[in-house]
Amino acid sequence: MTEFNTSTKEIGDVNVVYLNGFLDAHTAPVLEDTFSSLVEQNKFKLVVNLKDLTYISSAGLGVFMAFIEKMRENNGDIKLTSMNEKVFNIFDLLGFPLLYEIFDNEEDAVGKFSGDK
Repeated sequence: MTEFNTSTKEIGDVNVVYLNGFLDAHTAPVLEDTFSSLVEQNKFKLVVNLKDLTYISSAGLGVFMAFIEKMRENNGDIKLTSMNEKVFNIFDLLGFPLLYEIFDNEEDAVGKFSGDK
């Protein structure tokens, strides 16, 4: 099985989720479990750091789509940061920059939540 894992860290009321590896149909449940766990804890402000993500499939993108509405309904959001060019091109091809704010670095993405209050 391909390698994929997530880790999280709290910065104030924002949770940063780090993705590492290859996100496809086989590994998407790992990300789904991470997002579900945060929702269960009423944590709706997420920054997803994609610096170490090497690949994302449509199944991986589907996890983002499955949770974005839940986050926004609860005064939160999912902001994306630190994508490599290959991953950005996949997001861009499917129109994700119209749906999600994408930042060059984690600090800007986290900081954007303070301006959203």
